[in-house]
Amino acid sequence: MEQAQPGSLMHPAVAPLAYLLGTWRGQGEGYYPTIISFSYTEELQFTHPNPRKPVISYAQKTWRSAGGPGAEPMHAESGFWRLKPDGSVEVVIAQSTGLVEVQKGTHDHEDKVIRLQSELVGNASKVKEISREFRLVNGELSYEVQMATNSTSLQPHLKAVFKKI
Repeated sequence: MEQAQPGSLMHPAVAPLAYLLGTWRGQGEGYYPTIISFSYTEELQFTHPNPRKPVISYAQKTWRSAGGPGAEPMHAESGFWRLKPDGSVEVVIAQSTGLVEVQKGTHDHEDKVIRLQSELVGNASKVKEISREFRLVNGELSYEVQMATNSTSLQPHLKAVFKKI
């Protein structure tokens, strides 16, 4: 089935997040007290494959910034986003590391800000909590990810800025 894009046939519940639909590419930085800081290139894809379902499909992949999309892969994840009738957002993500996240949060339609907080982090021996904030400003999508582990409190881990391609 063809994937809906903004302005085309889509489930009404998806419409407030339609600005996410498409492919985004940009640069990111990772840091944490227990690791060496690093930079990366990232691509995000948000699609709405079935206009009868109130779901956005999500796929993410990163690679070392020294190369392009064919360069050394670093991380990948995929999942689903649902905007609930009360305005809340539910997100389920499976990471290539085996870690699974169930997140819930809020969406500010006017400011185009999505704030997510983990309800469950599964299959993780060290990670205890993850939060994500997405923001659209002047056509650029950005995010910040915070993480808590067994030995550290919730603190910044990743940030990236994207342009739609």
